[in-house]
Amino acid sequence: MEKSKFKTKTDFLEVSVTHKIYYEDCGIPIDETILFIHGGPGAGFSDRDKRFFNFDKQRVVFFDQRGASKSIPFGCIEENTTQDLVSDITKLINYLGIDRVLLFGGSWGTTLGLVYAIENPNRVKGLLLRGVFLANKASIDHYLEGGVEKEFPEIWNRFSQNGPKTSTLSITDYYLNKMINGTSTEKQFFSYEWAFYEISIYKKGITKEEVEAVLERIPYESLSIMETHYLRNNYFFEENYILDNLNKLKHIPVKIVHGKEDAICPVRFAVELDSLLKNSVLFIVEGGHSDSEPEIEHKLIDIINSGVW
Repeated sequence: MEKSKFKTKTDFLEVSVTHKIYYEDCGIPIDETILFIHGGPGAGFSDRDKRFFNFDKQRVVFFDQRGASKSIPFGCIEENTTQDLVSDITKLINYLGIDRVLLFGGSWGTTLGLVYAIENPNRVKGLLLRGVFLANKASIDHYLEGGVEKEFPEIWNRFSQNGPKTSTLSITDYYLNKMINGTSTEKQFFSYEWAFYEISIYKKGITKEEVEAVLERIPYESLSIMETHYLRNNYFFEENYILDNLNKLKHIPVKIVHGKEDAICPVRFAVELDSLLKNSVLFIVEGGHSDSEPEIEHKLIDIINSGVW
């Protein structure tokens, strides 16, 4: 049997006085490099994310964004904005000697990938986006102002009943305040409940037991605090920043994979994005928001293995 050429380098890169980001450089040293951008914000990447790739033929870089998973300090929202993360991507690929990358992002990863490409089009060879999140008012309102409540009333009730009853804070600000300033018990409780809400609508037909199992293996504390931090700040860019700047991507090929039944990021947002891009292909397949939905997973692997984005 031929010996595998696959190698992995793991390390931390200091990106500011406060933050060091964890990264893994996997596969063979070839010119065409894929940069995997995880969701959340705050979710981090996992070994399971590596299933999409063949490291004997591809070079893939994974990294945990500021405050996420293995990056340090864990859960830190100081010096943590979209602009900081965009800067970190440039610092990381420069450090690794990479000129241009293929970006593969899911959910919040699509947001960050699009913003990075808009601001650094000369560093991006192509985009593969799964579960498009535009981080505009329409997308946020669906998640927190009625869309999910209509489709999943029981899940919404569990989530919202923990929110402000007499406080003037929004539900996002209330959860974030408890995660930052609450007792240790409150910090754990509100982090768990925020993540439980998201994972409960993440995949078609997911059970309570499956949600609990997911939360046992992911860094939900960083996911919860980072999501609320970014939400309350409208993701640190002006309304419809992505849609208003898509002309900067006209020479970048874009592939979009989106589940028909995506409850977190409804398919209409992917359709809207595709309609405004000049060089994109949209695949609408069976499934929800999760990349583990069979048709979503298979389509992503097909696109990656094709080598043509």
